[in-house]
This record gives sequence, structure tokens and C-alpha cells, in this order.
Amino acid sequence: MSQQHSAAPAPTSAVATVAGRHDWWRDAVIYQVYPRSFADSNGDGMGDLEGVRTRLPYLRDLGVDAVWLSPFYASPQADAGYDVADYRAVDPMFGTLLDADALIRDAHALGLRIIVDLVPNHSSDQYDWFKRALAEGPGSPLRDRYHFRPGKGKNGELPPNDWESIFGGPAWTRVTEPDGTPGEWYLHLFAPEQPDFNWEHPAVGDEFRSILRFWLDMGVDGFRIDVAHGMVKAEGLPDLGSHEQLKLLGNDVMPFFDQDGVHAIYRQWRRILDEYSGERIFVAEAWTPTVERTANYVRPDELHQAFNFQYLGTHWDAEELRTVIDRTLDAMRPVGAPATWVLSNHDVTRHATRFANPAGLGTQIRLAGDRALGLRRARAATLLMLALPGSAYVYQGEELGLPDVVDLPDEVRQDPAYFRGAGQDGFRDGCRVPIPWTREGSSYGFGDGGSWLPQPAGWGELSVEAQTGTPGSTLELYRAALAVRRSTADLGAGDAVEWLRAPEGVVAFRRGDFVCVANTTGESVATPAYGRVLLASGEITETADEAKVPADTTVWWTRA
Repeated sequence: MSQQHSAAPAPTSAVATVAGRHDWWRDAVIYQVYPRSFADSNGDGMGDLEGVRTRLPYLRDLGVDAVWLSPFYASPQADAGYDVADYRAVDPMFGTLLDADALIRDAHALGLRIIVDLVPNHSSDQYDWFKRALAEGPGSPLRDRYHFRPGKGKNGELPPNDWESIFGGPAWTRVTEPDGTPGEWYLHLFAPEQPDFNWEHPAVGDEFRSILRFWLDMGVDGFRIDVAHGMVKAEGLPDLGSHEQLKLLGNDVMPFFDQDGVHAIYRQWRRILDEYSGERIFVAEAWTPTVERTANYVRPDELHQAFNFQYLGTHWDAEELRTVIDRTLDAMRPVGAPATWVLSNHDVTRHATRFANPAGLGTQIRLAGDRALGLRRARAATLLMLALPGSAYVYQGEELGLPDVVDLPDEVRQDPAYFRGAGQDGFRDGCRVPIPWTREGSSYGFGDGGSWLPQPAGWGELSVEAQTGTPGSTLELYRAALAVRRSTADLGAGDAVEWLRAPEGVVAFRRGDFVCVANTTGESVATPAYGRVLLASGEITETADEAKVPADTTVWWTRA
């Protein structure tokens, strides 16, 4: 018989909250909100904290456990808020501290936890320390809190070393001293407006311990640490000895990334976090050469989770998926940390578009590809991810099956990397277009005053309104999957899977009475009928003993 198992709406009563759950973070589904693109409450075209607050019931009903907010701190916005001018203030474009307080309180009342971004590798060049360091000139003690160095060459006209910025060009900028003469250089691994802190200086550590306590006292439930693999630099800031250094990232330990000294900082931070009740957590954005090195960040006395970028970059290929799943679980097991799984975020092309294109194009793609194929694979990949042991991250809009907007005109782009002409490809705007809430309206329900990035025609048909209650919609698939995950004892936390024999191109594993089968091929395959179907990303055909699983489809079964 033919059955469509692609989802039924999850009733609110079926959505469990995390309140009071021990070790909630080991199997949590955490939803990333990019505040400027989520919901606009005041009609200025920019999302804000009040907009997020009004949409919290949607996130509760979706079935997530926690909400991670990308930066909303006071910032000149040279890098979309990752250049922080005041870590204890909300940027006026997003609201006020009172808005942040109301959001946290409302989230807790709904059983949701709030995780905020922390940016400790660098500040804005408008941070008070840096402005004073420039104004006071050479010899200012505040320059010791950053990496100021004299230049090389006859007149100091060359950078102090050969390090390159992640955004392209040298990682050094020369300052003009108060007397108008060319002076020292300062280090910035990202934009020139983002000078790197010198974490060897005790004042830097003191400041961030204070910042942690400020937000913990506000009631946040954790921190996602931006560039968690940064901060500590190799002694003497040695030359790397090569150009095109970006090609080495993720393949080698660099003198400015993944230095062993960073772990002492996290052990200090963990002691602070453990003083607070409620199981607050740290999540590391740590780009490391191997998942084994990532595991160093989540040892028992350091951080709780680390993003699994190796998994995010894996192609829709059964053998590759099995390999990265095994390596991840094997690496996390000795340190007792949960694996994490993620398919999209604010820095990479949405997986509905990545999977619409041939493998090997990377994680920033400006090609639409085969939209139907990409969506089919994205839905299947989501069910596979949510079936794995550990915690999962969902990026806003992926539950709507949103593709990347790949045809934004150059004149509307705002990704700072796009304007630097080197470094990152600069096409992150495509995954940051404001999400649609309604079928119609000036910005499909995002707000009353348009949107800071233009939304495509037809965006309304992908909206929350259009998909709510619609059998087979991607939104209802997510709602059903999260409800099943929460109510199924064999899903969620754990550290192992039992691989099952399966046809070539098929991923199949068991977790207790639960079985997941993902067909990554372009053809239907026959598999055993493993019991009662819980959910499927597409339409499957079953007989008493066998199931035909269509191309690019994932099925959940239970023997219970």
C-alpha cells in the first residue's frame, strides 16, 4: 500500500519543554535566530528583539528546546554585529536591554532557553579600549590589550608578519598616530574594524569574566562562542611562510587558531558557569583540522558542545555520511560530550541549495541548482540528522525549506566579505534574507516596512502561513519530527548507532527499537520493513515485509 508519512501537525500539548530536564543540552534541538532577518516589530525593515519575542510561541510549537541569538550588541555593524562596541548594551537597531530582559523572561515562561553569542577574539575598533589606545599613541598601556607592533622594513612600512585576514588581504593595518605620522600596526584576523584582543593581558580575561556574569545574571542559559578556536596566538607571532593561507584553514593548526593555550581560558569560564543554577552551557564555534581536535574543546571541565563543521560540509553520500558520523561519535565518546549535528547557519549556503548542486562546490554557492532535488534531499538530510545521537541545530527558515537567494543584485548586497575582493566569497547574504511569515504583505509578514534584503517573488508560498496545517509541507515535517524525537525514548542523547546492512547508497542504523533508513541515491531502493513507520520525508510503498524507499528519502521506523 502507498503511504504518505511526510507529517501531520504537532499539537502544542505534544511539544515538551526543557524546563527542569537534567543534562538538557545533551539532546537539545537548538534554533538559530539571526535577529535582523527573523521578525521586525517597528517597521524599519530590520528585525529586532521585540520581533523575536512576539514569535516565541511559534518556536515553542515548532518543538525546539532553545533559541540561539546571533549578536545584537551595540555595534557599528562592520561585520553584521560581530564587531562589538559594547558587550553590555543592545544596539538600538535591535532594541534595548529591557527588550532583551523581556525576551528572556517570555522564553523561560514558554519553556524555551536562550543562548546568546559571545565574541571574545576581537572587538570593534569603536570599543572604548581601542579608541583610547589610538588616541594615546605609542606606549599607551591600552595597546598591550591588543596586538600592536612596529612594522618591518626601513621605515616600518611592511606588516609585522605574513598573516592574512580571513576576509582577504593582510591581517595587519597601520595606524596614523596622533601627531599625523604613520605608526604601529595592529592585528585583525577579520576586518580592519575588528582588532584582535591580546589574551595574554590579564585585563582581557577580567573583562570577559565580567561580561559572562552580566548576561548570566540577566538569565541567559548559555553562550555560543564565536571563533572559539581563536583568541590565543603562538608566542612571537611567527610568520606562516606561505600565501593563500585560507586554503590551509581547517587542514592545519595555525599560529593564530586552535592553539592549546585557549583551553585554560575555557576552564576558567566553566568554573564561572558552574556557579549558576539551571545547567547553563557553552557552545564552541571551533573550526579545527579534525573532529578529534574539536573534542578537546568539550572535555568535562571545558565547554559543553562544539559545532560539527565536518558534518555540515559532508556531501549527500552514504559512505561519506557513515564515515563522518562514526568519526564524530568516536571522538566525542572519550570526553563524554554529546555529538552535535548541523546542516545550515548564517555563514553558509542553505542546505536546500547546497544539495541542489553537484558535490564539491563548497559551502558558499551562487547557483540555484535543481530546486526540487535540493528540497527533497534537504528534507531527507534533516530526518537523518535528527535521528543521530546528540544535539542538533536548526537555522531559521530551514523548517520552511527555504533555498538560498542566489540572484540578489550586487547593489543590494551587504556581506562585508563581498566588498573586500578577496578572502571569503562574500555571498552570505543569500542565507540571510528575511524569512516569510505570511502569503502576502510588503515583506510577507516580516514587518510593515519592507526588508533590509529584498525577498524573492513567490516567497509567500513558502511562508509559515502557507505551510501551517498543509499535509506534506516542510514545516509540518519539522514539527512532526521534533515531536516524535521528543516522545521516542531511543532518540536524542546517546553516543552510538548500530549500523545495519543496506543497499549501496543507503544509510541504515538502529538505536534500540528505532531504525532510520536514508536513501541517498537517485533511484528507489527496497529495504526490509523494520516495523511501524513513524515518519518519512517522502512517500514510501510498503508490503508486509518490504518497503520501497524513493530516491533521496529518509524513513523512521519503530519496533515498539
